[in-house]
Amino acid sequence: MMTTSAPSLKRIHHVAYRCKDAQETAEWYSRVLGMEYTTAFAEDKVPSTGEDDPYMHIFLDAGGGNVLAFFELPNQPELDRDRNTPAWVQHLAFEVADLDALLAAKVHVEAQGIEVLGPTYHGIFKSIYFFDPNGHRLELACNIGTPEQYAELRELAPVMLEEWSWTKRAPRHAAWLHTEPAE
Repeated sequence: MMTTSAPSLKRIHHVAYRCKDAQETAEWYSRVLGMEYTTAFAEDKVPSTGEDDPYMHIFLDAGGGNVLAFFELPNQPELDRDRNTPAWVQHLAFEVADLDALLAAKVHVEAQGIEVLGPTYHGIFKSIYFFDPNGHRLELACNIGTPEQYAELRELAPVMLEEWSWTKRAPRHAAWLHTEPAE
């Protein structure tokens, strides 16, 4: 038997989601989140499968070498979300520099007429939440944790996953993540 090893990944090349309208999506992400629309692929046949299925595939620069992409698929059934998964579960989270940047982003997003939830405290980061015009939930987050907190969470991660696997109840080892300290 041949011995293999897992690939050495550099980063996420791009993450792709579906959109209702490619132009509206590119303009929205530029206006609301400052992403630059950089690239478009369009074909009538899917290169990987050979299927006849016209599409527009757009790419946006999300900063830091990260790319967010969308497909507009005019011949497919209307875009919908996974009805078996709560709307708060599947989301894209982007990092901002600090709490001031997070609060400024909230003001900017709300000024675009978009409802924003938060900031929400998560122990090692705070975040805000809102939806794009395609119904995708977005999160902007700023890190607030200490090196000691991140080290503790890394150490606890296997213990918590093991306990979860047996009980399907939230382990309490890192309950402090959900209790905002008094200011």
